[in-house]
Amino acid sequence: MASEQKAKSGKLLKQASGTLTKVLEMIDRDEYCPDILQQMDSVSGLIKSAKREMLAGHLDTCIVKQMKENKEKAILELLKIYNLSN
Repeated sequence: MASEQKAKSGKLLKQASGTLTKVLEMIDRDEYCPDILQQMDSVSGLIKSAKREMLAGHLDTCIVKQMKENKEKAILELLKIYNLSN
């Protein structure tokens, strides 16, 4: 996969990890629930964005190569990825 997209995905996941740590601290401090929920939504959004980046890089590089080498295997992999996403 393209290293640029892996790096972007990694950066997003590090942000998600930091935000998740903040959420846990907020819970420990018994902060206002809607504020905690907002931060939890932020974690979810960051993970979703990281997943999208990772998938885009995989489709752009690995799957293209695999389609040339073994189309049936590539299609099965795409179906697996699709099923994991839903």
